[in-house]
Amino acid sequence: MSTVQQRKTVLIVDDTPDNITLLAGLLKDQYNTKVATSGATALQIVASSQVDLILLDIMMPGMDGYETCRRLKADPASSGIPVIFLTAKSQPEDEAKGRSVGAVEFLRKPVSPPVLFGYVAANLR
Repeated sequence: MSTVQQRKTVLIVDDTPDNITLLAGLLKDQYNTKVATSGATALQIVASSQVDLILLDIMMPGMDGYETCRRLKADPASSGIPVIFLTAKSQPEDEAKGRSVGAVEFLRKPVSPPVLFGYVAANLR
């Protein structure tokens, strides 16, 4: 098996291109990355390809991150994929809501690269 096949795939879901560029750049040396700019696109990618972990923005037009996570967790095919919320939201109730819909972690933007790497690695074990 080649190294590329052994690499885990992280789906980055964010409606801000700069955030996607930053996250994909941080993760590209250790992981395969896929990107989606909306919750609906994220659901399509997860339904059609292998994804091992999802980094999910909360505030997006259309379907927000909470609803995207709810739908992922409601589908047996994707319910086991760890979801880490990345958000500018900082209130305790935002984190509580994120965990209630199935997120395993809640990271605030701007994200610290060492913290991001730690959370991603821990949830892919």
